[in-house]
Amino acid sequence: MPETIVGRNPVIEALKAGRAIEHISLLSGVHGKPIEEIRALAKTRNIPVTEMHRQKFRELADDQMTQGVVAVLRSPHKYVGVESLFGIAAGRNQKPFLLILDEIEDPHNLGALVRTAECAGVHGVIVPKHHSAPVNSTVVKTSAGATTHIAIAEVTNIVHTIRDLKQEGCWIVGLDGAGDRLHDAVDYTSPIVLVVGNEGKGIRRLVKEHCDFLVRIPLLGRIESLNASVAGAIAMYEVVRQRTKREN
Repeated sequence: MPETIVGRNPVIEALKAGRAIEHISLLSGVHGKPIEEIRALAKTRNIPVTEMHRQKFRELADDQMTQGVVAVLRSPHKYVGVESLFGIAAGRNQKPFLLILDEIEDPHNLGALVRTAECAGVHGVIVPKHHSAPVNSTVVKTSAGATTHIAIAEVTNIVHTIRDLKQEGCWIVGLDGAGDRLHDAVDYTSPIVLVVGNEGKGIRRLVKEHCDFLVRIPLLGRIESLNASVAGAIAMYEVVRQRTKREN
């Protein structure tokens, strides 16, 4: 089944970013300003736009919340090399700020984390090739189109990648409920790599052992853990807070 992007804003962002879109399907009868923008952007790129009756449209969309819009891509998501993430940081004249997602398997969590990373100015996201949700239509939609604006690197071995990142001068900070310090007790103004672990198991043991710091977010209620995407967002914006304070 071809990869798709669903939802009005994600499709608009994909069109603006120049994604390789084969064609766009609209649910018959949908209208509004975003729909007109999609038609206009598609026309400038000579991308066919067709209307489909509800039954056929649902088969294409696989019962996802589409807002009446589905874009079919010509090729899968294109990952980049880890080394290129440093070039992105250098191009912005900033110290590297990267995010490693260690076996995030829920595409909604992956999409939410990518969205926050893009908003927080993260220079790139690193995911493992195996035991991780692929960057599919659900991830694209949940990210609100952020997958088209942020570099994502896919690696075969997270531990080896961490070793290489350390050689480049990065400090590795893992989010862990049993961390020995609070998430705001680390200096994030240096080159930083945040590690967010699996929704249920957290960061794997070997990955933990290669982190420079393990930090926890204080929990004052009865629930023992935060959603992975929420925990990641809190940590990412602590980096933003410290770096913004340093600049001012």
